Amino acid sequence: VSDASGCSMIALLHTGAAKFPQNVIPRARQAVCSLLPAGVLKRYSSIVSRKLASHGFGASMAAMSSFPPQRYHYFLVLDFEATCDKPQIHPQEIIEFPILKLNGRTMEIESTFHMYVQPVVHPQLTPFCTELTGIIQGMVDGQPSLQQVLERVDEWMAKEGLLDPSVKSIFVTCGDWDLKVMLPGQCQYLGLPVADYFKQWINLKKAYSFAMGSWPKNGLLDMNKGLNLQHIGRPHSGIDDCKNIANIMKTLAHRGFIFKQTSKPF
Repeated sequence: VSDASGCSMIALLHTGAAKFPQNVIPRARQAVCSLLPAGVLKRYSSIVSRKLASHGFGASMAAMSSFPPQRYHYFLVLDFEATCDKPQIHPQEIIEFPILKLNGRTMEIESTFHMYVQPVVHPQLTPFCTELTGIIQGMVDGQPSLQQVLERVDEWMAKEGLLDPSVKSIFVTCGDWDLKVMLPGQCQYLGLPVADYFKQWINLKKAYSFAMGSWPKNGLLDMNKGLNLQHIGRPHSGIDDCKNIANIMKTLAHRGFIFKQTSKPF
């Protein structure tokens, strides 16, 4: 393939992308690019980036070309850690509350909310809980209550523009437990309201199974293995689990996957 014809083929894929089904474009682009020398791709990317910049677009070539359009402006990746023991204690209480704000166009992390939470029913963490999560007693002692943390979440959502009705965002969790069981259960126990934005979400396990055709029995570990990704941080650290979820989402988006809500309406 000549340099000129190669660039023409790539250009056709970009300028004519709207005329083709979205799931076809990433595969077609990959097939064309595999035929071209690296120098052609580099020159073409540089040309398009300059063109975008001349029209006031700051987005990089990679951001513009690697992802099909998603249904949401932002994905809010969430993964709770809670008090636990063997046998299980009741009620469980959230002790780590992390959220990553993921840009739906670039799939990059734009902002982070991360707080530890003081448990009140079982204020003393069990050795099992500390070993599992890495959260020690000093990390939760003196921290805000769940009610206070939820108020700060709402303030963060407002500051990030996520409460604007024109901005489409949705939470993403590894499973349904966080927002179907844990948060509403603890809020009910404490007599706290659950904000509407916590009532719809994407279960990453379901999204992964739709994209890859297999169910990840071991959650993040299986998804990272299936996508040839390195696990980030330690398992059962809420903030590290969020980073793994974000990395898996970005990889699936690179492959042309469109994320959709999986939870049923409350």
